[in-house]
Amino acid sequence: MAAEHHPDNRLQPLAPQAFRDVIGHFASGVTIITTSLDGKLYGTTASAVSSLSLDPPMLLVAMNRASATGQALLRSGAFAVNILGEGHDALARRFAGKGDDKFDGVAVTVGDHDQPLLVDALAQLVCRVTQQVEAATHVVFFAEVHEATARPGAPLAYYRGKFGRLAFDD
Repeated sequence: MAAEHHPDNRLQPLAPQAFRDVIGHFASGVTIITTSLDGKLYGTTASAVSSLSLDPPMLLVAMNRASATGQALLRSGAFAVNILGEGHDALARRFAGKGDDKFDGVAVTVGDHDQPLLVDALAQLVCRVTQQVEAATHVVFFAEVHEATARPGAPLAYYRGKFGRLAFDD
């Protein structure tokens, strides 16, 4: 017999700052999501990226609804995930900010699927959106991966509001 779910009316949503303080203990990698729309490049730093499926290769990306890159992604239906490596702190900060000059001085190439790729990224995945779901302040994009490349190196990590390195046991 399945357990029946009884909502507890005493439960209140967690305060946003309390959630931020605790979820910050979850270390993640750092990416820059890029897309192109009507000849203009868009990009933003994101850590809400996760693999979803191996067959077919899929991932999900959560983007703030107010993000210019998120809005461009909604219209373009395709994007690249540029996984950052150690030493890319300044690049992550640049793309986390607002402004149209994010790509100035950044080496970019265009992949086979017409998505902008950051040349110095540790790895790159080119994706096509298959589904999107609105959730609170964000849009979650489900996407098939059509191209993937990587080079040797160590990832940039994000933990409790700071960028750093991961240390691995032998």
